[in-house]
Formats: sequence, C-alpha cells, structure tokens
Amino acid sequence: MESTFGRGFITPIMLIAKHFGLPAEQAWFGAADHLQGLTVPERFKGTEIEELTTLLRKKVVWHQPGTMDKEDARDVVFTLNRLVMAIDRELGIQDPDIGTYH
Repeated sequence: MESTFGRGFITPIMLIAKHFGLPAEQAWFGAADHLQGLTVPERFKGTEIEELTTLLRKKVVWHQPGTMDKEDARDVVFTLNRLVMAIDRELGIQDPDIGTYH
C-alpha cells in the first residue's frame, strides 16, 4: 500500500530534514505528518538511535506553532544531526562528522 507521507526509517527522517531546511516559520507545517510512517528497525531497538528517534518525535509533536519556532527548529536540527551520526556509528563508520557547513 502506498503511503501519503513516507514510510520506513531513513525516508521519514529525510523528509523531516527537508522541512527543517526551510526557514523556521515554514519548517513546522506538515513535519509531524512524516512521523506516522517512521519505524525504528529492530536492530536499533534499545540503542541511542531509538532514544534519539523518540526525542525527535517529541520535539516535533510537542512544538506549539508560533511559539519559539526558531529555537525549537534549531533544536530539531541538532537532534537530527545527532541521530544521523548515531546511525553512521551503528553502521560501522568510526568517525562520522556533520561538517562545518550544514
């Protein structure tokens, strides 16, 4: 069955990241929709990746539009950065780095 807002693990993360590449006032609209299909793979259960995914969900769902948009968006981006680096480490990349320009 085709999904409306993406399904999987990396796909919803990428779609959420696209939202937060927009200005903070625009980033929030529809971002939470991508959480519906976000599934943590069994191999990541009980790891930092699952914890960061839960944190990401909370930050996106609990945000109140119009209140601290910029600060909360910055916090979501920080969590996304931590999450993708944790995924890289779990996949065997010993020294992942988000880089200077991101």
